Amino acid sequence: MDEIFPNHPRAESLRIRKKLTEGMRAGMVVPEGLTAHGRGEAFDYLLGERTTELAREAAEAASAALLLASHPVISVNGNTAALVPKEVAELAEVTGAGVEVNLFHRSRERELLIAEHLKKHGCREVLGLEEENAVRIAEIQSERRRVDRRGIFSADVVLVPLEDGDRTEALQRMGKLVIAVDLNPLSRTARAARITIVDNVVRALPLLVEGCRRMRGMPREVLRGKVETFDNERNLRESLRLMCGRLRELFDSGEHLFK
Repeated sequence: MDEIFPNHPRAESLRIRKKLTEGMRAGMVVPEGLTAHGRGEAFDYLLGERTTELAREAAEAASAALLLASHPVISVNGNTAALVPKEVAELAEVTGAGVEVNLFHRSRERELLIAEHLKKHGCREVLGLEEENAVRIAEIQSERRRVDRRGIFSADVVLVPLEDGDRTEALQRMGKLVIAVDLNPLSRTARAARITIVDNVVRALPLLVEGCRRMRGMPREVLRGKVETFDNERNLRESLRLMCGRLRELFDSGEHLFK
């Protein structure tokens, strides 16, 4: 395998790409997942590849929502499984959330590979595998319409890292509080979710784990206040403003945007 030198200016980005390509070779990630990652990486450049205060505010509200939930569920696709399997397991442990495999490009082989990978990294149970528990959301045309009746179908709060807009909109219409992780503040997913964390999933998931551990003992009325006062539209608007400002600064200073 190609060595990634620690002093390379794109070292962290290269490590993430390597995890995804290894996930594709293992059968968990599809080629379309690499394309989706590349699109998100372009927005991450504009953030300075860092977690902003706006993302921290969103993660705080998201952590509160997960802790308040009666039945939280984490939806996992191939990219999420390849990049943050340990963090998914940790978040499920601290919140009591279910973990469900849900794929746009679905195959039985991929589902089983992803479930095995998640269990290897600490997930005790993985939903979304048994046909007898499958329920289909009629208004969604893709394979993501298939959900587990014990998981996403009956959840009150659903965390959807790296999601597609159709299902986010459908889950919201079903009365679920949807938390998204999306680097693109203009996407349908980001705009349809109740809480969107504009950040890279490799930074957002550890932030949620930390937030849930720190806030676990807070009174429920305090947690409710964090959710109710969070303004997703404002957060997305300010995230976009931050990206535009950084782009202007880079051009004005003469620095190279892409190293």
